[in-house]
Amino acid sequence: MSSVETVALLERSVGYALGGLGGVTPAALGRATPCRGWNLGALLRHTAESLDALMEAVDTGSVRLHPAPGPASGGAPPDDPAAALVAAFRSGAARLLGAWTSTGDRPVTVGGCPLQASMVAMTGAIEIAVHGWDIACATGNPRPIPPGLAGLLLDPAMALVTDATRAGLFAPAVSVPRTAAPADRLLAHLGRDPLAFQARGA
Repeated sequence: MSSVETVALLERSVGYALGGLGGVTPAALGRATPCRGWNLGALLRHTAESLDALMEAVDTGSVRLHPAPGPASGGAPPDDPAAALVAAFRSGAARLLGAWTSTGDRPVTVGGCPLQASMVAMTGAIEIAVHGWDIACATGNPRPIPPGLAGLLLDPAMALVTDATRAGLFAPAVSVPRTAAPADRLLAHLGRDPLAFQARGA
């Protein structure tokens, strides 16, 4: 996949994730998500930091393993933590969309390790799409990852997340039939039960 195609895929993932923010309310922030050990508030903060890290890669050609303090609230009232988290997410997404189009495939240093920009963008696309699904499930409004997007993310996810790289990043893979849809296979490979939250809501 070319660097242009990878950037387009990252932007599709961000667009999908943005569509699941409508149900984020103060009451929902403590809810469990399909991402084990993370409630909705913590996952929103983490995903906003991931968007910031992708912008850092564009701006500086490197990504720190320990991110700077989270983004500003984007003008949301300080007494509305849900609105602040959603605003931070939207702000990060707005800055990111389009920013990668001029990067080409130059090296990006991640924690001191040089990687091609396309690999960093692909990793971001996988993370943002799957966390978008996590967020939507936690709000009680599950949104399937579009089949076309999931189909393009599945093989890279299988290559990037292996037994050697999974520890500390993703839960063990969940077993699903080989005939399962690409979105279900993607989610299961990254430690999610693709049916549990959809069956019961959040």
